[in-house]
Parts: sequence; C-alpha cells; structure tokens
Amino acid sequence: MADLSSFPITKKWPASDPSVLQLYSFPTPNGVKVSIALEEMEIPYEAHKVTLSDADVKSPEFLSLNPNNKIPAIIDPNGPDGAPIGLFESGAILLYLGEKSGKLIGANAAEKAKITQWLMFQMGGLGPMLGQLGFFWKFAGSEWEDKRPQQRYIDEAKRLLAVLEKELDGKDWIAGNYSIADIAIAPWLRALDFYGTKDVLGWEDHTNLVAYLDRFLARPAVQTGIVTPPRD
Repeated sequence: MADLSSFPITKKWPASDPSVLQLYSFPTPNGVKVSIALEEMEIPYEAHKVTLSDADVKSPEFLSLNPNNKIPAIIDPNGPDGAPIGLFESGAILLYLGEKSGKLIGANAAEKAKITQWLMFQMGGLGPMLGQLGFFWKFAGSEWEDKRPQQRYIDEAKRLLAVLEKELDGKDWIAGNYSIADIAIAPWLRALDFYGTKDVLGWEDHTNLVAYLDRFLARPAVQTGIVTPPRD
C-alpha cells in the first residue's frame, strides 16, 4: 500500500485507501472539473471535502499541498515512475489526468493542441471573468455605487459567451470530440444560474450554448462529479 505520510495534508484529511488518488476539493466550478474528469476517466479516487473557509484552505496542512490556498488539489500515489505526486491548479490537474489515463485529451498531437487551446481559454478568460461577474453582480461588489466594474464584467461575459456560441455552431463539443476542455468550460456556464446572471447576459438567446450545457449535464459521470464531494 502506498505511503502518503510525507504529505502533511493527510494528517488533517486522512486517506481511507492510500492506494487510490486523493482529491481535496469542494463543488465549485473549478472543484467539480476534477471530480467529473475522474468519473469520466474511471480513475479510482477518494474525495475529501475542503471547505472554502480559512480554517481549511489556509490551514498549514492544505497549504503544504497548495501554497495558493485554492481548491482543488490532488495526490496521486501512482504518479510518474511509480512515485506519489501532489498537484494543484484545476487545468494542470486535467492535463495530468488526461495524460495518465489516455482519455479525453485527443488522439494525436493536433487534437491535443486544440483541446489545450480551449482549456486555456477557460483558465485565462471564461473562469476569471465569470467569477468577477459573480462578485460584482451577486456578492459584495454588487453593493458598490459605481456600476462601471459591474458593467465591465457583464460586457466581457457577453463577449466570451459569443465566442463559445459561434464555435459550437454545428458541433456537439468545443474541440470536436468530448474532452477535458468541455469539462473545464461547462461548469462555469452552469455557474451562471448560481450567480443569477442568465437574464442580464441573454443566456436563452445562445441556443448552441443552451443545448451544449444540457448535453453536458445529462452525462452520468457529470451528474456524479458535480456533487462530489458533497457540500453537506
């Protein structure tokens, strides 16, 4: 059985089965990317709930695995050359899992490049911008009298949705076949419900995106991944 004692995080979140991949996460758009990927790729794993409270994400144990104090993070006891490896950043984890399993990452170098391109679109654009929109529409930023920041993120979210809407014309999935790019993108589209921004963004006018998200959420692995680990 794998020895994970060199990872301090296992003292706060002990592994029941150290031989399988350990996931430290919470069901946010970034968090569920990894649980969905693990389900889709059929990689055995154990999920640990790491709440967004300082007591969890800023604990010494969690910071020992992710110094950036953000979920998700993983420990793979069966890493490269058989040695355990710890990783953080959802996009990096998706790439790692795709390489490890040989699934959802493309059948050749050209496909992998296209998939990585759209993964980076989510990591550098869609996720950060929709997250800021949520802050300025639903959370503390919504109370600011100056509405210019709010309008900036409404406009940028509309622009990014238009990019995806056009790209999905005549396609089921963003890079051709279903891939880690879709696993990265779709949870952030789903978050628009939580933020309450669908109406202001004209969501229903994006018919390709509406159908795309419905297809994504209908997948059995997605239905499990979006509630892993459970909030309660």
